[in-house]
Amino acid sequence: MIVDCRIGCGACCIAPSISSAIPGMPGGKPAGVRCVQLDDNNLCRLFGSPKRPDVCSDFSASVDVCGNSNEEALWLIGSLEVETSF
Repeated sequence: MIVDCRIGCGACCIAPSISSAIPGMPGGKPAGVRCVQLDDNNLCRLFGSPKRPDVCSDFSASVDVCGNSNEEALWLIGSLEVETSF
């Protein structure tokens, strides 16, 4: 079930690896590393900008991926990253 993002969560900007270039991170970002575009309130500085990577814009929050808390989202997304890494 698709849900609204929890404002200030940021788990999708920390837990997964992102292979596409991000402004300030031209080689993408490794899993578990905070995106440089995530501000101190865990909000994306590129939200709504054409500079935002497609992988970020295409992400849809869901209970299966984001759970019921920020901590659960970090754990779930981190677990998915481990399970899908080669």
